[in-house]
Amino acid sequence: MTTETYRCWAEIDRSALRHNARLVRERIGSAAQLLAVVKANAYGHGLAGVAEALAKDAQLFGVANLEEAIQLRSALPHPIVILGPSIPEERSTVTERGFIPTISTFEEAQEFSLAAKDATSINFKVDTGMGRMGVPEGDALAVFKKVSVLPKIKIHSISTHLPVSNEDAEYTRDELARFSKLVRQIRAEIPGDYKAHVLQSAGLLAFPDPTFDIVRAGMILYGISPLPEFQKILRPVMTWKTRIGLIRDMPKGSSISYGRTFITPSKMRIATLTAGYADGYPRHLSNRDAAVLVRGQRCALLGRVTMDLMMIDVSKIDNVLVGDEAVLIGQQGAAEEISCAELAERAGTITWEIVTRIGSRVRRVFV
Repeated sequence: MTTETYRCWAEIDRSALRHNARLVRERIGSAAQLLAVVKANAYGHGLAGVAEALAKDAQLFGVANLEEAIQLRSALPHPIVILGPSIPEERSTVTERGFIPTISTFEEAQEFSLAAKDATSINFKVDTGMGRMGVPEGDALAVFKKVSVLPKIKIHSISTHLPVSNEDAEYTRDELARFSKLVRQIRAEIPGDYKAHVLQSAGLLAFPDPTFDIVRAGMILYGISPLPEFQKILRPVMTWKTRIGLIRDMPKGSSISYGRTFITPSKMRIATLTAGYADGYPRHLSNRDAAVLVRGQRCALLGRVTMDLMMIDVSKIDNVLVGDEAVLIGQQGAAEEISCAELAERAGTITWEIVTRIGSRVRRVFV
């Protein structure tokens, strides 16, 4: 099967992935390890293919849960950190497969100790302001001491998460200073070879000093910057495409799609695309001045996005044909581009939600 027969597909540019990984390496230097975050199907880009493309650039990989870890293990041998909490039924498998779980309480660490047949490495998470996971900052030193002496538990790393690194620089600088102080205190009282990590994509772009021992690069690897001023140095990795399945000349006064929210103001040539919200295209883009690219030109999205199809205006494009490619995200031609950020803004969401929601029936094609 070739891309010529796909109805809806995403082309994933391996060279762009590697370019972005090299940019991360340049920013963090040679000493820090790169943990490539490939959760949520590599932010919608295809977990196995992305991991294989980054195998020589990353020293570790990060996923959200055990299911993703098992899928990733079939693609590469690197250490895999499970960044989300593991439920009780998963703990024995996590330890048996050699994955690195993230723990937020002493009780979690204790249960992993009981489940393990051999030494299990863990990521000790501290909550410095995210409020989602982690030992509360004020309790971290005491809990770390208790965890460090548990049988069959080896601490691989200590980490935290930055909740406002793309919004509040003052808070983030204070948070980084607090975490640095905590790490120094822990290392002074409980010596060991465990590493520290905190910087994610926004952090390593805006606050790269200090880098600590590991950097967790996520969306930056996919060419999506959480800080608009850095977008120009990244290369977008995904081009999301579909096809024109039907072209019709519609008379003035014709209603388009559910709800009749668009009525043709004059005679229009309308193309029906073979993609819809079941493929992950946001229904929120209905009647929001969204556009797609056909033959290098912007074509307005008309009416409501439906489950499998959506309609666009191709009245001004000469020689448009059924089967022509339409670009939902990416470049087509020399000048025009529909960026992920543009869709996110029009849909009232964040850029990484746009790509992570792209569905499984959208084929990922690595180029």
